[in-house]
Amino acid sequence: MHFLVSKYIHLLLFSSLLLLSQVPISAEDPVFTVCPPETSNYTLGSQFETNLNRLFPLLSPNGSINLTSYYNYTSGKDNNIVYGYSQCMSGATEEDCKECLKNSTKEIIRRCSNRMEAVIRYYNCILRYSYRSFFSQSDSGIRTQLILTQDAANTTLFNEQLGSLMRSLTSEAASKQSKFATGNIYLNVFQNISGLAQCTRDLSTGNCIACLDMMVGRIPQCCDKKMGGNIYSVSCNIRYDPYLFFANSQPPTSPPPPIADPPPPSQPAGETIGGKKNESRTVIIIAVSVVISLVIISTICACLWTRNKAIRRKPDIRDDVSEDEITSMSLTFDLGTLRTATSNFSDENKLGEGGFGSVYKGKLSDGMEIAVKRLSRRSRQGIGELRNEVELVKKLQHRNLVRLFGCCLEANEMMLIYEYVPNKSLDTFLFGPIRRLLLNWDKRFEIIKGIARGLLYLHEDSRLRIIHRDLKASNILLDADMKPKISDFGMARLFGGDQTQGNTERIAGTYGYMAPEYAMRGKFSTKSDVFSFGILVLEIITGKQNAGFGDSQNSSNLLDHTWKHWTKGKMLELMDRTLDQCPTQEVLRCIHMGLLCVQEDAIERPTMPSVVLMLNNDTVTLPVPLKPAFVVGASMVRLDQASTDSDFHASESDQSNSTVRPCSVNEVSITELDPR
Repeated sequence: MHFLVSKYIHLLLFSSLLLLSQVPISAEDPVFTVCPPETSNYTLGSQFETNLNRLFPLLSPNGSINLTSYYNYTSGKDNNIVYGYSQCMSGATEEDCKECLKNSTKEIIRRCSNRMEAVIRYYNCILRYSYRSFFSQSDSGIRTQLILTQDAANTTLFNEQLGSLMRSLTSEAASKQSKFATGNIYLNVFQNISGLAQCTRDLSTGNCIACLDMMVGRIPQCCDKKMGGNIYSVSCNIRYDPYLFFANSQPPTSPPPPIADPPPPSQPAGETIGGKKNESRTVIIIAVSVVISLVIISTICACLWTRNKAIRRKPDIRDDVSEDEITSMSLTFDLGTLRTATSNFSDENKLGEGGFGSVYKGKLSDGMEIAVKRLSRRSRQGIGELRNEVELVKKLQHRNLVRLFGCCLEANEMMLIYEYVPNKSLDTFLFGPIRRLLLNWDKRFEIIKGIARGLLYLHEDSRLRIIHRDLKASNILLDADMKPKISDFGMARLFGGDQTQGNTERIAGTYGYMAPEYAMRGKFSTKSDVFSFGILVLEIITGKQNAGFGDSQNSSNLLDHTWKHWTKGKMLELMDRTLDQCPTQEVLRCIHMGLLCVQEDAIERPTMPSVVLMLNNDTVTLPVPLKPAFVVGASMVRLDQASTDSDFHASESDQSNSTVRPCSVNEVSITELDPR
């Protein structure tokens, strides 16, 4: 009895410490503020500012407000139109929300001065405006993560119960008009887990589920083993804690398991009957405890054995996948619809042809344009690769990643249906004699930054860490605004938890872009993608392809060519001759960063968060690069592909040799960036 009381007291003290260790979010300070760095500023006194000032009173009304609604308005028209959105978050009182929205209109101007779009999120409300429409669109990029420092005592049980709770809350929140759900689940006899899931009310059920799935998928990376966490994005957020943090709670979704019977009434001293009962009870408790312990130990051993066996035999991509399994994973299109949309896959609608088949432009009956990737029957991309691409891309939502709409498996056809990207791929511009003239430095720099953001999302911010393994110019699509979108995830690998690297006996990718440790030893990681990104950056700057490279100095490849100019301090001579009026320091910084990405030792290469920081902050000091790695192969030949053409287009001819006036250096000194 003394032992049970002592244990109970310890658990109460532990719960009290958890309450004290959780740092509450102040209602007076924003949870986050988003002022996109790539957004243009509006001019003071402009019509845009006038429209914005007219919009704010609509987003923070003085009269009574409806806590179950959201407010979305537009102000102005044409190029000066402003879209606005505000919402009281569930749990806020009317008074708290009104005060919150009033503060939001002041703080968003102060914190994001003159920006043409911004978001501010408080605990009680959210306010957003932009020069472009964002209503009903999901923005699930992680903005803030707060965690409880205390580890769970039983990690396996905690993760199982937490996963069950968050899945339930995700479905419940998405199906409700309020887009908000809370609940509890049993953890142990003294403790439950409380959870919350919430979306902005403009999201559809599907978009809400997708957004919350992104938040829940982030838990292993941000909050593994921790007993509490808050994860916020613009469009949704989740929270869980070991104590109740919301009112009107419901009882735990799983009842507590039965515990040992209470001890019998105490017997007077000298009575043997009670003593025998206590002795028998002790024997039973000990026996049951031993049996339960053996079962738990056996279960753990079986799980570990199964896990290790799976790791030992885990293939790169599953090939034993049925068509039914794929069609159940994503939106499926029937063959007749695709034939009609593409005029029966006519040559007029063909966008290009590659080793995996042809790609066609299509238009559905509702007017939506699509790109249909029709896999060739002789292609080596089988149902395993198709499943891999569908499974990965359907979970990804980022503006710098191509969107997958679905697939078609019918009449021996295997097809993937993507969003249509009108400007085809980067290599058709970069290495084409005419189109390259359309890529001035500003556009090239924005393309570099966009690709970096897309890779950062794959490596750090998606539900699971994803290694692309085939990043190259032909797999970067350009939309109508020349914004880049990473495509072709057939060779991608997905990592879980804290896994950062893997090995394979099946090398897949493109020579000239492969990191040496991957091409030689089959070892791949996020740093493999960083290497490919570095190659791509140097190609964008020089306008020259790494594979099949040749120049007057007899350089064997683009890296060799770049390094020679670096060591001689003649980096500006590397630039594409079609460029004019370039910011010299920005160009030199990109060359410097590109060389850091292609260093031979993967450990020496920067991570994508570091790369994004280098691109967006010119005050960050860059380390001196080492000599680049030896690049395998002299020609762009995929190991599993007979053609080097893009899956989305037919490549134009090689780069032009025409002479165009060199880029202006604007009389800026470059001495301090010379290699040491």
